Formats: sequence, structure tokens, C-alpha cells
Amino acid sequence: MKQYSSVSLIERIISAATYMTTGLVGFVWLIIGVLLKKMPTPFLMYHIFQSIFLSITFFLFFELLKMISRIPFLKIISIVLSNPVPICYNMSILQIITTTLLIYLVITSFMGLYSYVPYVSNIINANINRK
Repeated sequence: MKQYSSVSLIERIISAATYMTTGLVGFVWLIIGVLLKKMPTPFLMYHIFQSIFLSITFFLFFELLKMISRIPFLKIISIVLSNPVPICYNMSILQIITTTLLIYLVITSFMGLYSYVPYVSNIINANINRK
């Protein structure tokens, strides 16, 4: 993770908010940037695109899990991942993983860091040409 001191407070707030809103704030910020003809900074672009990519990935994963839960022999996978764990405030394993990842991404982006999620961050770096 790299930190740059040139990241402004508003960029940090927007990057953290885009994770909390599954990319909606970042998408709106990109539209505003196009209308004002102002390109977002690489820091903001990185977090906006990573948030949108992760949101789409989570959606597809949970839809796949719903389809798997209809198959009799594979239904156990859905049951194990979706049942509440009593010692973790009745959150399921999937909720624990997604909440932990979300908290990590929000905190690191608010700190002005380029957060790293294996495979996802590599794809984002390759597509936005961040140096």
C-alpha cells in the first residue's frame, strides 16, 4: 500500500463513501467530473473503479450462491455459508467476510492509501494505468 500526501480530504471522503454505497457515490462523482470536464485523480479513480468492480463481483457471487442452493447435493455449501454464527452477533460467514473487507477498504481509503485486494487490485491497476 502506498500513501501519497497530496490526497485531499474530499478525495478521501469520496473514496470511503463510494465503498459504503457500493460505488454509487463514485459513479455520480465520475458523471460530475465529465460534466465539469475535470478528470478525477488517479487515487479517486482507483477507489471508484475498485468499489464498482467489487460490488458487481459480490452481486454475481451471491446470485451464483442462490442458484447453487437449489441443487440438492450442493445446498450444504449455501447452508454453511449463510447460517448465523452465534458468537459473531448472529452474522453469517459471508456477512463477516464482506463486512470485514468493507471496513478495511473504507479505513484505508480514508487514510489516503491504495488498498490492496488480491486479484481485484491487479485488474484495476492494469486498467487505469496507475503508476
